Amino acid sequence: MSFSNFASFLCLLAFSLLVHTGLIGADPLYHFCSTPENFTANGPYESNLNKLTSYLYYQAPRKGFGLCSKGHKPDQAYGLALCRGDASTSDCKTCVVEAGGEIRKRCPYNKAAIIWYDNCLLKYSNNGFFGQIDYRNKFYLWNVKVVREPVTFNGKTKELLTQLANKVQATPKLYATGVMELGESTKIYGLVQCTRDLSSAVCKKCLDGIIGELPSCYDGKEGGRVIGGSCNFRYEIYPFVNA
Repeated sequence: MSFSNFASFLCLLAFSLLVHTGLIGADPLYHFCSTPENFTANGPYESNLNKLTSYLYYQAPRKGFGLCSKGHKPDQAYGLALCRGDASTSDCKTCVVEAGGEIRKRCPYNKAAIIWYDNCLLKYSNNGFFGQIDYRNKFYLWNVKVVREPVTFNGKTKELLTQLANKVQATPKLYATGVMELGESTKIYGLVQCTRDLSSAVCKKCLDGIIGELPSCYDGKEGGRVIGGSCNFRYEIYPFVNA
């Protein structure tokens, strides 16, 4: 899968996470389109891609994850949709349908593309990628505010995320959340998740990789995310997971 990767550029930008999830609405967090692999309108690949996305609209909301391929090579389309572990069935369906429509607008003839929303991601390609860590597609978000004691905060944040990465292996949804006390009045809230085409061991490897990037982009930041095509984490000093 060939994607334009702007991760290094994004790491230089001050994305603010001061706006809570509920205010983000239906706007995607980010997307990548493949290049130069394109398909012809109304051709066999587009037909398989339409069947694929329709199937994911149906499959993903039932369990929060959908995975399938349609057609035969050289026009076979592979895809998955993943909803955040705390998303309701209704929110999952809404997000996946929105993601499928939006990515086709933004990447109309690209054979491979990926789009992320706060509640879901949708990804497809003409190359099989199931079970493999996606190292190419990744972006970063962080809060511009800095805590008073960054060294201690960084250590506790990494400790929490590492605990969750260990915990996630035992969960069928490959999703885990947790909270850690930082002081009398401060807590760190965390979330980790992998796409469910990965084995538990590969999921752990994926999470260890992105957690290892702390604190290069997030030194003392009150909140941050690394969001990839196979796994992601988020931490904040306020609760952000639905009960």
